[in-house]
Amino acid sequence: MTSGGKRVFSASVIIILGLVALGAGFPTRFGELADQALGAVTSMFGWFYLISVFGFVIFLISLALSKYGKIRLGPQDSRPSYTFFSWVSMLLAAGFGVGLVFYGMAEPMQHYLKPPFADMPGETPESARYAIQYAFFNWGVHQWAAFSVVGLIIAYFQFRKGQAGLVSSVLSSVTAKHPKVRRYGPVLDVFAVVATVMGVATSLGLGVLQMNGGLHFVFGVEEGWQWQFIIMGVMFCAYMASTWSGLDKGIKRLSNLNMSLCIALMLYVLFTGSTLDILKTITLGIGDYLQNFIGMSLRMSPYYGNEWNSSWTVFYWAWVIAWSPFVGTFVARVSRGRTIKEYVVGVLIVPPLLACLWIGVFGGAAINMELAGDAGLAAATDANITSALFEMFDLMPFSSVLSVVAIMLIFIFLVTSADSASYIVAQMTDGGSINPPLYKRIAWGVLIAAICLTLISTGGLKGLQSASVLSALPFTFIIYGMIVVLVKELRADRRQMLSQLYRRHGETPVGADIFEADSLAEEDRIRRAPDVKNRRVNPRDHH
Repeated sequence: MTSGGKRVFSASVIIILGLVALGAGFPTRFGELADQALGAVTSMFGWFYLISVFGFVIFLISLALSKYGKIRLGPQDSRPSYTFFSWVSMLLAAGFGVGLVFYGMAEPMQHYLKPPFADMPGETPESARYAIQYAFFNWGVHQWAAFSVVGLIIAYFQFRKGQAGLVSSVLSSVTAKHPKVRRYGPVLDVFAVVATVMGVATSLGLGVLQMNGGLHFVFGVEEGWQWQFIIMGVMFCAYMASTWSGLDKGIKRLSNLNMSLCIALMLYVLFTGSTLDILKTITLGIGDYLQNFIGMSLRMSPYYGNEWNSSWTVFYWAWVIAWSPFVGTFVARVSRGRTIKEYVVGVLIVPPLLACLWIGVFGGAAINMELAGDAGLAAATDANITSALFEMFDLMPFSSVLSVVAIMLIFIFLVTSADSASYIVAQMTDGGSINPPLYKRIAWGVLIAAICLTLISTGGLKGLQSASVLSALPFTFIIYGMIVVLVKELRADRRQMLSQLYRRHGETPVGADIFEADSLAEEDRIRRAPDVKNRRVNPRDHH
């Protein structure tokens, strides 16, 4: 371990343990303060989050369609390390697959009950349509924008420029010009580690609570810390075994299995439910989403005191920005060899499309059941969101089998999330090493599990989650800095490739911009001018 890696590791552990001690020792007070701080930040800077995430989307799409789209995240002759199916499966395993299982049916139902911005009465066909539209928006392109930006930048510098896969390495060209600032570079890495560990620990804890709720609903097991400790213990053993197996075996195989289970469960609900109505719901939802894309992206309520945006969209955007160091670094790790265009299409389009299909099937099925008669799903979701999905399965054929499959999905997603987090945090605290040592991955895995159990037993999960989301505000400015550095490097990279091509062929490079080629020719003429002046004229040349 490098001295910088040791400092990052030590500082991160101290800060994390301090925050966990506060959350465990004073759960109520800590939670109240964290919630108040988060509420103030989202209220004051909600507009900033909306503009920033929308800007990330525009930047990524523009970059993919630009002249830089064919540049690879690695040597120009490199090729992807994973198949497309495995790649997408691993993207979803990085932390948000479990969120889809949790919210895929529950969020549309909540918007159906209480429509966004209170634009219409709830529990009507109009609110049903609106619910799907906004659920697609909240889980669509925007949610992956921050991950995509950070992952793209880290992958470019790590695999093409040969730098460490760290936020501080990306900004090293800026800090190098300011020696006094450079010494604080590791602070960025500590910041990323703390946000990642707190976010993953709270997500694991909330996932454990949901699994406990599902087991209670299906098998009648008791809801309490005893069973939650057992679930966490089994999960810990599973992700330690996955960690021991390594990235290419553990996470890859589990991700492929989960993707297959997701597709199978989604198809079952589609074809055993009201298939035609669900397909119509998906089609209409995608149309509404695309038609209102810009309006929803920047919508706020400055003229009346509606807090829906802060509670849903702005919170989501803050959460994904806070998670972007972790998910972005993991996405970068599995994206080596792809072109920028392939990367943007794969990360920014495919997971959101799968998310919309999942929400359309599960949310559409639930809403159609509710509209067709009093299925009780709206009331069940409002009463206990953790068991809402299992309430819907109870109305379908082979409900017990469906519930067991859903619990398996949640479990495997949580295992892959913990495994990938252990891997990435170990990388961050090992100087950005692409293959961090096993003992460090295990150490972080143990620490994450201990934090999760501590917070479950003391009730400090929500407080730590709010505290972790607060890191989104400063990290948004860091992302802006990373984008500026990337654009400068891409320009220099392309000019270098064109220059090499020009010198190799002695003429305008095929496909080059005519002004770039003319500039390169002028540079070449100036470079050769001293040789022409200093060269002696041979008298025989006159004959």
